[in-house]
Amino acid sequence: MLPILLGMLVILVLAGLVLVYVAFPHRGEDVPHAPWVGRLMRRGVKQLPTLDNQTDEQKHEPASRR
Repeated sequence: MLPILLGMLVILVLAGLVLVYVAFPHRGEDVPHAPWVGRLMRRGVKQLPTLDNQTDEQKHEPASRR
């Protein structure tokens, strides 16, 4: 029973962190009452590998042509 409760707690904490990231730092805003959380999340996201959905041509063309 204890492993199930701990697993659910971990899942809820991760879901909460994703919700906070999408609501604030992803949009370029600070987290109210805890700006350090946003800074940590942005730094963590920059270090993680991501998929890039642009072609090589789109990466190198000026932003005014997009």
